[in-house]
Amino acid sequence: MFNFFSQLRFGVNELLWLSYLILNFTAVVLAYRFWGKGGLLSVVPLSIVLANIQVGKMMTLFGFDGITMGNIAFGGIYLASDILTENEGKHYSRKVVSLGFAAMLFTTFIMQIVLKINVSPDDKMQGALSAVFGFMPRLAISSVCGFAVSQSFDIWSYQFIRKFRPSYRDIWIRNNASTMISQILDNIVFSFLAFTGKYPLQTVIGIIFSTYLLKIVISLLDTPFVYIATLWKKQGKISD
Repeated sequence: MFNFFSQLRFGVNELLWLSYLILNFTAVVLAYRFWGKGGLLSVVPLSIVLANIQVGKMMTLFGFDGITMGNIAFGGIYLASDILTENEGKHYSRKVVSLGFAAMLFTTFIMQIVLKINVSPDDKMQGALSAVFGFMPRLAISSVCGFAVSQSFDIWSYQFIRKFRPSYRDIWIRNNASTMISQILDNIVFSFLAFTGKYPLQTVIGIIFSTYLLKIVISLLDTPFVYIATLWKKQGKISD
């Protein structure tokens, strides 16, 4: 345990990461404030596409290597799902899964066509686009599988916990418990499907554990935003 804490670092990377996290979560709750459930359902496709572009970037964060960049965008999806589950019912939260699925498949399909089109001698972008989107078919399959399994469980577990802890003050229990458990499923499914063969097994396992620890932090930090969104709903401030 001492070795774990002795490795922790905080610098520019961590500051930028936390700034991105706060900006992303703020954007999600503001989308709900001004556009209601439609705003959240619009956030999800954008977030899953961004997450699957960013996940190919590895970074060093808090002193640990091999952490993928897409965690915050994925965290925004879980935040949107929990807000919908809490305030609009499971009918709308389940749409998150189908919208995410459709957005990822559509982006992957379109970008494969784009990559096949011959470029002019003056083109400067094909190499960069190939590096980002050439890997996307595998990421898309891995992401959709992990996303479908984890989101379905997240919605079910949130509603299940709510039966026993239904009060406003207990949002933190159902929000964190459902998200933390579902993130385990997402990490295992996605990491093994996406990175097996691309990275050594030890690296893949390291990605699973380091990413999960980070997702716990993200889950804890998104809880105040669920409370804010729910309070706005109770006060009648959400536009529909």
